Amino acid sequence: MRNFDLSPLFRSSVGFERMQRALDAATRLDNAANAYPPYDIEVSGEDSYRITLAVAGFNESDIEITAKENSLVISAQAKTDESEEKEYLHRGIAKRAFERRFELADHVKVVSASMDNGMLHVDLVREVPQALKPRKIAINTSEPKALESKDAA
Repeated sequence: MRNFDLSPLFRSSVGFERMQRALDAATRLDNAANAYPPYDIEVSGEDSYRITLAVAGFNESDIEITAKENSLVISAQAKTDESEEKEYLHRGIAKRAFERRFELADHVKVVSASMDNGMLHVDLVREVPQALKPRKIAINTSEPKALESKDAA
C-alpha cells in the first residue's frame, strides 16, 4: 500500500481537522480487526439511515452505544456467568469484546436502537437546522416612479 504525505495540504488549510482525523484513521485500518462484528449501513429514507450489527450471543445489557459530537461508538463486553461452566465440542459463536466506531456527518443524530433476533439496529437521521437549509430569496421589483415636475410660476 502506498503512503501519501498530506502535510503540505494541512499546512495551508484551516478548519479541516475532521478531514485530517478521518484520513489518519483510514490509513490505520486493520482489516482483521474490523471484520467483527459484521455490519450493514443502509439508507432508509432521504435523510435517515440504519446501522445493523450482527451481535449474536450478546444481551442488550452487554452492549453500550455512545454518541458524542460526530462519532458513534458501539461496544460490547459479554458477561459470563461463572456458575455455568459449559463444555463445548465446537464453539463457533464469537462472544469476544468489540468496539466499533462510526464517524457521523454534521447534523446526523442517533434516534433509536433496538435488538431483534441477534441483530442490533441503530437508526440515525440527518436534521439540518432551519438556518442552514437552502431558502428561496424573492426578488423585489421596483416600479419606476413618475417624475414630478414643479411648475415655475
